[in-house]
Amino acid sequence: MAKTLTFAVLHFGVAFGITYLLTGSIVIGGAVALIEPAINTVVFYFHDKVWQHIEKRSQPLLA
Repeated sequence: MAKTLTFAVLHFGVAFGITYLLTGSIVIGGAVALIEPAINTVVFYFHDKVWQHIEKRSQPLLA
C-alpha cells in the first residue's frame, strides 16, 4: 500500500508541476492534478475489460 500511495503522490506532483509550468496557474494545475487521475482510473477499467476479452478469445478451445 505504501508503494501505491507514494506513486499517487508522485503522479499528482507530476500532473500539477507540468500543468503549472504550462499555464502558470496554481488553480488549473491543482484541478488537472485531481481530475486527470480520476479519469485515468475510469479509462483503465475499460482498458482492462478490453484486454480480458482479448485474452479470453485467444485461449485455445478445449477439445
